[in-house]
Amino acid sequence: MIKIAPSILSANAANLMEDINKVGPVDFLHIDVMDGQFVPNIGYGINTVKDLAKSTDIKLDCHLMIDQPEHYVDQFADAGADVIGVHLESTPHIARAIQMIKAKGVKAEVVINPATPLSMLEELLPEVDQVLVMSVNPGFGGQKFLTSTLDKIRGLSAIRSEYGLEFDIEVDGGISDQNIKAVYDAGVDIAVAGSYVFDADNPEHQVELLKDLTK
Repeated sequence: MIKIAPSILSANAANLMEDINKVGPVDFLHIDVMDGQFVPNIGYGINTVKDLAKSTDIKLDCHLMIDQPEHYVDQFADAGADVIGVHLESTPHIARAIQMIKAKGVKAEVVINPATPLSMLEELLPEVDQVLVMSVNPGFGGQKFLTSTLDKIRGLSAIRSEYGLEFDIEVDGGISDQNIKAVYDAGVDIAVAGSYVFDADNPEHQVELLKDLTK
């Protein structure tokens, strides 16, 4: 059964904890951190992570969509992040960023955009705890799932099996009941779901439905 990470980008920021409490038992909360430079939007920051770490026991999956994320790794780790994801495309020092995350005792995740080939990841895969495959172009919620990313997920899953690696595969973007089984069958362990969960009248039911479809 797949793990679900509701993305608070789609929650009501004015009633954030109220919305989070509506999702029921989940494995992670996905927190999109955006700087308006690496992606054309501005999202949550260090203070939000710090406040959530004090307010919930759910693990915090912090997705840094920012330029030169290595400059902020320590601050997000100290704020309470359980997972820190950094984009391969966001820094020429991606290996250093991964090492910094692991040095803080936090799970290290590398993230790739839809147009980035898996070949760019080869050197990093033995070092990371998770790989996040973007199934939309990052920056905004509510986008349509790019079916072309299914082949990328299958390829990543095959590499993991061939070399006996243990990283989890996460997918983010356009996840719904229409594609959850396909991404799970392709090899995904964790699915980020935003508008599908938080735009519904009963967010907890939406989470349960996604899990039930992958039993």
